[in-house]
Parts: sequence; C-alpha cells; structure tokens
Amino acid sequence: MNASIIDISRNFFEEVVKPILQEHFPAETAQTAFGVFGYGSEALRLDDEYSRDHHWGLRIDALMPPPVFAEKRAAIMATLSANLPASYQGQSLREGHLAGAGLAPDNLQAFLTRTIGIDHAPQSYTEWLKIPEEDIIHITNGEVWSDPLGEFTAIREVFQGYYPEPVRLRRIANWCRFFSGMGTYALKRAILRDNEFYATTRFSNAIRLGIQLAFLLDKQYFPYDKWLMAYLERLPRLGQPMLPLVKEAVQLSTPWVRKLDLLHAITDLLDETMVADGIIKPHPKYVPSPTSGYRLMEHAYAEILQGLPQEIQQVVPVWDQVYMEEFHSGFVAGLDLATWDEMLQLKAE
Repeated sequence: MNASIIDISRNFFEEVVKPILQEHFPAETAQTAFGVFGYGSEALRLDDEYSRDHHWGLRIDALMPPPVFAEKRAAIMATLSANLPASYQGQSLREGHLAGAGLAPDNLQAFLTRTIGIDHAPQSYTEWLKIPEEDIIHITNGEVWSDPLGEFTAIREVFQGYYPEPVRLRRIANWCRFFSGMGTYALKRAILRDNEFYATTRFSNAIRLGIQLAFLLDKQYFPYDKWLMAYLERLPRLGQPMLPLVKEAVQLSTPWVRKLDLLHAITDLLDETMVADGIIKPHPKYVPSPTSGYRLMEHAYAEILQGLPQEIQQVVPVWDQVYMEEFHSGFVAGLDLATWDEMLQLKAE
C-alpha cells in the first residue's frame, strides 16, 4: 500500500519544515498547531486517483493566534519557500496543493468560525445545535502533530467526546421527523400519484436521513455525503444490518414500491434500536396506512421531543454547511473567472 499523503506530510514537517520554523520563528512556532486536518478527502485518508486532480499534495495545516497570523504569515511563507527543496519523497512542492511551501497557515479563530460558526468549543445546548454535524468532522479528523499551546487540541477533545445527550436526542428527533414526514410518507404519496420527480427527491432525502440517523444512534458524527457509505460500513451496531438494505434501495433497477418497503425495514431497525437504547418506550406493532405509509419515526419524534429540556424543544438543528458557504461565497467573489475556471478543471474545446 502506498503511503498516505498524511504520512508523507508528517515526515516532511518533522524532517524539513519544523527545523526551519524553529530556527527562524521560534516564538511563533511555539504558538501554532500543526498537522493535517480540516477539509479534503486526504484528511480522512479517503483520497483516491479522482480526488487528486485538484487541491492535493504535500500539506501541513497550521493554526495560529490571530495576531501571529496577521503579522507573521507572509514572512513565514517567504522563508519556507526560500529554504525548501523542489520535492520531497516524490511529491513536488511546485505543483502540489500548496505550491512552493507545503504549509497552509491559518487564523485559528477564523478556521473555527467558518467551519462551525463559533470561535470556541460550544458552551450551551443551543450552540451545539447550531453546528452542522458534517463540519464537526473537519475539526476532529486527521492528525495534530504539534500544539504547544493546546488550544486547538482542547477544542478537538470536546468534540471527540461527542454530543451532550440532550443535544443528540434533539437531533435524533429532528431527523426522525424529516425521515418520515418529508421522506417515507411523502414517497408513499408520490407513488400513489405516479409522480416520479417527487418520488426521486423524497427517496433521496429519506435514504440520506436514515443513514444519518444510524450514525446518531451509534454516537458517531456523520460525514459529508460522498463519504457516508464508506463510514456506514464502520458503524459498530447499525452498519452491517443497514448496509444491504441501503445497497438494494439505491439501485436504479429497484422499483419504487420495493424502495419504500426497504425504507420501512430501515424504519423498523432504527425504531428497535431506539427502544433497546431506552430512547423511546416499547410500543405495539403499528400497521402502515394505505394512503400515508408508515409514519413510525414521527411517533418517535414526538415522544423524544416531549422529554427534552424546554429550552431546546423549539431549537431547530442546523442542517447545512452554512458557515462554510458564507466563507466560500466571499472567496469566490474575490476571484477572477479564469482562475475559478482553472480550479473547476474547465477547459475550452
């Protein structure tokens, strides 16, 4: 097996970059967290030949206090560029993700804010609920090799400890509502009305939310969609029983009625797990409605919601990567279109 770019980058940091930084910027180095973390398939060790056509190569993420970043970033990058080799262990520094230096310095508070919306570890249930779950992965993934101040490591450890239980339950309740009310119920109605467009959108919504519910029940953060299946296989309890249901359901050749039956099987699996975990009480077997389908997850939604602290009953968890999109919009707005097209791999005929 070829070495991961994380492993090569770690060696590059220890053998080449760190000595240069300690010689020229000892005070700044003592305030910076170094590693590979954040965005990109390689931070999850899931990069492949397709993900390596952009933003890929030797990579050292470096999170600094805001004053250090503002005052020393340019000097650090210039010094590194002047002292580094053209390549390391076969990886070009001139053509990689961070051409010329291999280092990605960043303001710690800015990195946190554009990723999770706050510049600190969450301190209330509401702050937890306002963080997009798939972006928590960008805080906890990868490796931190050096963090003398320990600030970033401490924040990572808070997230690695997982959600406070009321927060997890509020998220489970919300996912139950949408998996059922905006998923299986809506798919049933779409099938009855022979509305294939609506069936397509509702099925896609339901299968995604069902998988994400499995992560919540197994107390593991779910990742961005393209990595969901890779991580589903690793879930300790629900991965293996759910995997064959999902694989059959997503086949284009699987008829709509069968897809709905498979979603109902996923419903029963999730429901049985919640009963076993004491999240909801045991209940009689319910029969699907011929017109509304099997809205069992909405029963769980109400039961869980009614048992939560009143302060978060009406706090709706953030679904989308809103903070990253705010940053991304500003980034793209400042680019010329030719540079943007190059990043998109768009080439004229």
